[in-house]
Amino acid sequence: MNRGSALLLQVVTVLLGVAVLGFLLWEPHLEGRNAHATTFAIYFKDPFLAYVYVGSLSFFIALQRAFGLFGEVRRNGTFSPASLHALRSIKGCALAMLGFVAGAVVIIFLFGDPDDRPAGFFMSLLAASAAGVIAVAAARFARSLQGALGQSESRQV
Repeated sequence: MNRGSALLLQVVTVLLGVAVLGFLLWEPHLEGRNAHATTFAIYFKDPFLAYVYVGSLSFFIALQRAFGLFGEVRRNGTFSPASLHALRSIKGCALAMLGFVAGAVVIIFLFGDPDDRPAGFFMSLLAASAAGVIAVAAARFARSLQGALGQSESRQV
Protein backbone atom coordinates (compact mmCIF):
# COMPACT_ATOMS: atom_id res chain seq x y z
CA MET A 1 0.00 0.00 0.00
CA ASN A 2 1.48 3.34 -0.97
CA ARG A 3 1.40 6.50 1.11
CA GLY A 4 -1.22 8.21 -1.05
CA SER A 5 -3.81 5.46 -0.68
CA ALA A 6 -3.14 5.24 3.06
CA LEU A 7 -3.74 8.99 3.35
CA LEU A 8 -6.94 8.65 1.32
CA LEU A 9 -8.14 5.89 3.65
CA GLN A 10 -7.39 8.09 6.65
CA VAL A 11 -9.47 10.90 5.15
CA VAL A 12 -12.32 8.48 4.39
CA THR A 13 -12.14 7.18 7.97
CA VAL A 14 -12.47 10.70 9.38
CA LEU A 15 -15.34 11.56 7.03
CA LEU A 16 -17.14 8.33 7.96
CA GLY A 17 -16.76 9.12 11.64
CA VAL A 18 -18.11 12.65 11.20
CA ALA A 19 -21.05 11.38 9.12
CA VAL A 20 -22.00 8.71 11.66
CA LEU A 21 -21.68 11.14 14.56
CA GLY A 22 -23.88 13.64 12.72
CA PHE A 23 -26.47 10.94 12.04
CA LEU A 24 -26.48 9.81 15.67
CA LEU A 25 -27.09 13.36 16.86
CA TRP A 26 -29.62 14.28 14.14
CA GLU A 27 -31.79 11.15 13.91
CA PRO A 28 -33.51 11.38 17.34
CA HIS A 29 -35.10 14.66 16.26
CA LEU A 30 -36.89 12.83 13.41
CA GLU A 31 -38.75 10.35 15.57
CA GLY A 32 -42.48 11.00 15.81
CA ARG A 33 -42.55 10.91 19.59
CA ASN A 34 -39.88 13.62 19.72
CA ALA A 35 -41.73 16.06 17.45
CA HIS A 36 -42.53 18.49 20.26
CA ALA A 37 -39.92 17.40 22.80
CA THR A 38 -37.18 19.62 24.12
CA THR A 39 -33.57 18.83 23.47
CA PHE A 40 -33.17 17.80 27.10
CA ALA A 41 -36.10 15.38 26.84
CA ILE A 42 -34.75 13.86 23.62
CA TYR A 43 -31.24 13.17 24.86
CA PHE A 44 -31.61 12.66 28.61
CA LYS A 45 -34.97 10.94 29.12
CA ASP A 46 -34.60 8.07 26.65
CA PRO A 47 -32.66 5.13 28.12
CA PHE A 48 -32.59 3.30 24.77
CA LEU A 49 -30.90 6.28 23.12
CA ALA A 50 -28.29 6.25 25.88
CA TYR A 51 -27.78 2.52 25.22
CA VAL A 52 -27.27 3.23 21.51
CA TYR A 53 -24.73 5.95 22.27
CA VAL A 54 -22.78 3.70 24.65
CA GLY A 55 -22.89 0.90 22.05
CA SER A 56 -21.62 3.24 19.35
CA LEU A 57 -18.43 3.88 21.33
CA SER A 58 -17.00 0.59 20.04
CA PHE A 59 -17.62 1.83 16.48
CA PHE A 60 -15.70 5.03 17.12
CA ILE A 61 -12.88 3.15 18.86
CA ALA A 62 -12.63 0.89 15.80
CA LEU A 63 -12.48 3.96 13.56
CA GLN A 64 -9.71 5.41 15.71
CA ARG A 65 -7.77 2.13 15.45
CA ALA A 66 -8.30 2.06 11.67
CA PHE A 67 -7.05 5.66 11.42
CA GLY A 68 -3.95 4.67 13.40
CA LEU A 69 -3.47 1.57 11.24
CA PHE A 70 -3.50 3.63 8.06
CA GLY A 71 -1.19 6.17 9.66
CA GLU A 72 1.25 3.41 10.57
CA VAL A 73 1.18 2.11 7.00
CA ARG A 74 1.65 5.64 5.68
CA ARG A 75 4.69 6.27 7.90
CA ASN A 76 6.43 2.94 7.37
CA GLY A 77 5.13 2.01 3.93
CA THR A 78 4.46 -1.50 5.19
CA PHE A 79 2.58 -3.40 7.84
CA SER A 80 4.07 -4.08 11.26
CA PRO A 81 3.23 -5.81 14.55
CA ALA A 82 1.43 -2.61 15.56
CA SER A 83 -0.80 -3.11 12.52
CA LEU A 84 -1.57 -6.62 13.70
CA HIS A 85 -2.55 -5.27 17.13
CA ALA A 86 -4.80 -2.65 15.50
CA LEU A 87 -6.54 -5.31 13.40
CA ARG A 88 -7.17 -7.44 16.46
CA SER A 89 -8.54 -4.42 18.25
CA ILE A 90 -10.86 -3.64 15.33
CA LYS A 91 -12.12 -7.22 15.41
CA GLY A 92 -12.82 -6.94 19.13
CA CYS A 93 -14.71 -3.68 18.62
CA ALA A 94 -16.80 -5.25 15.86
CA LEU A 95 -17.67 -8.18 18.12
CA ALA A 96 -18.64 -5.73 20.87
CA MET A 97 -20.88 -3.95 18.38
CA LEU A 98 -22.53 -7.28 17.58
CA GLY A 99 -23.20 -7.78 21.28
CA PHE A 100 -24.73 -4.32 21.65
CA VAL A 101 -26.91 -4.88 18.58
CA ALA A 102 -28.13 -8.19 20.00
CA GLY A 103 -28.96 -6.42 23.26
CA ALA A 104 -30.83 -3.72 21.32
CA VAL A 105 -32.92 -6.37 19.55
CA VAL A 106 -33.87 -7.85 22.92
CA ILE A 107 -34.81 -4.42 24.28
CA ILE A 108 -36.86 -3.63 21.17
CA PHE A 109 -38.78 -6.89 21.36
CA LEU A 110 -39.38 -6.76 25.10
CA PHE A 111 -40.13 -3.09 25.64
CA GLY A 112 -40.63 -1.54 22.21
CA ASP A 113 -43.82 -0.54 20.48
CA PRO A 114 -45.16 -3.48 18.42
CA ASP A 115 -45.42 -1.19 15.38
CA ASP A 116 -41.72 -0.30 15.65
CA ARG A 117 -40.42 -3.86 15.96
CA PRO A 118 -40.08 -4.69 12.24
CA ALA A 119 -38.15 -1.50 11.50
CA GLY A 120 -36.00 -1.94 14.61
CA PHE A 121 -35.25 -5.53 13.67
CA PHE A 122 -34.32 -4.53 10.11
CA MET A 123 -32.01 -1.72 11.27
CA SER A 124 -30.42 -4.12 13.78
CA LEU A 125 -29.93 -6.67 11.01
CA LEU A 126 -28.15 -4.07 8.89
CA ALA A 127 -25.89 -3.00 11.74
CA ALA A 128 -25.14 -6.61 12.72
CA SER A 129 -24.32 -7.50 9.11
CA ALA A 130 -21.88 -4.60 8.82
CA ALA A 131 -20.25 -5.44 12.16
CA GLY A 132 -19.99 -9.10 11.19
CA VAL A 133 -18.32 -8.29 7.88
CA ILE A 134 -15.86 -5.99 9.64
CA ALA A 135 -15.05 -8.63 12.28
CA VAL A 136 -14.46 -11.35 9.68
CA ALA A 137 -12.39 -9.07 7.44
CA ALA A 138 -10.25 -7.85 10.33
CA ALA A 139 -9.69 -11.43 11.53
CA ARG A 140 -8.70 -12.62 8.04
CA PHE A 141 -6.37 -9.66 7.48
CA ALA A 142 -4.81 -10.21 10.91
CA ARG A 143 -4.29 -13.90 10.21
CA SER A 144 -2.64 -13.26 6.86
CA LEU A 145 -0.55 -10.43 8.32
CA GLN A 146 0.52 -12.67 11.17
CA GLY A 147 1.73 -15.24 8.64
CA ALA A 148 3.49 -12.56 6.60
CA LEU A 149 5.25 -11.17 9.66
CA GLY A 150 6.42 -14.66 10.57
CA GLN A 151 5.09 -14.57 14.09
CA SER A 152 4.30 -17.70 16.01
CA GLU A 153 1.16 -19.53 14.99
CA SER A 154 0.26 -20.28 18.59
CA ARG A 155 -1.25 -16.82 19.24
CA GLN A 156 -4.98 -16.58 18.75
CA VAL A 157 -6.32 -14.18 16.10
